[in-house]
Amino acid sequence: MIHPTAIVSSKAILDPTVEVGAYSIIEEGVVLGKGCIVGPYVHLIGILIAGVNNQFHTGCVIGDKPQDIKYKGEPTRIIIGDNNIFREHFTAHRSNKVGEDTVIGSNNFMMAHSHIGHNAVVGNNVIIANGALIAGHAVVSDRAFISGNCLVHQFVRVGELAIMQGGSAISKDLPPFTVARGDNGICGLNTVGLRRAGFTPEQRIELKKLYRLLFRSNLPLREAVEKGRTEFHSDIAKKMLDFIATTKRGICVDKGALFDADDSET
Repeated sequence: MIHPTAIVSSKAILDPTVEVGAYSIIEEGVVLGKGCIVGPYVHLIGILIAGVNNQFHTGCVIGDKPQDIKYKGEPTRIIIGDNNIFREHFTAHRSNKVGEDTVIGSNNFMMAHSHIGHNAVVGNNVIIANGALIAGHAVVSDRAFISGNCLVHQFVRVGELAIMQGGSAISKDLPPFTVARGDNGICGLNTVGLRRAGFTPEQRIELKKLYRLLFRSNLPLREAVEKGRTEFHSDIAKKMLDFIATTKRGICVDKGALFDADDSET
């Protein structure tokens, strides 16, 4: 299952079912679970611990040193879950300090030339499209969609089921269920994603009302959050309100009704 041109450290731990393609290098400290497929010219560097059925396509480099001048060679880690697809030339770095890992969850799709920086945390069922860059310490929540050539600044949070339009860039937190547009802007709710995820019409309408209160009522955001807590009590509303209330970098601002991603529900 290992191509004769591949170089695999005797101190790497590979399940017997793992396949390794031509000219790939797997270094000491790498652990690969059952069913992982390593394509050609892949470089996996420890400490890297990956679960089952992960696919590493041509030219991936995962687990290399963090791009951080403060890093001094500590034995840091990157932890990967199950059933992920890493396409051509995807890169991800291990963390910059012991005790805080770079984490990639399960069932994610990382497209060609995308990048995840050190200490970032990516949830489950996330799609990161071609050329998108996730900086160090960023958090990308479950079912987010980062479109092509998007930029996520360090320490920024991307909320659950949020989507970034192609080429957008954020240095502030992107609330769950919203659509990022341009620089630090949002333009409504990800209604298509909400429908596909099984949210009911009632839930989507409630979120739209909450969105209008938070971002289009002309209230200061803190006052809008307090008012929202008195008017909306569902779990989905609480998730939005809690996310905004706990921001440290600030929240992306609404671009106005002219740019609405989908205003078909009232």
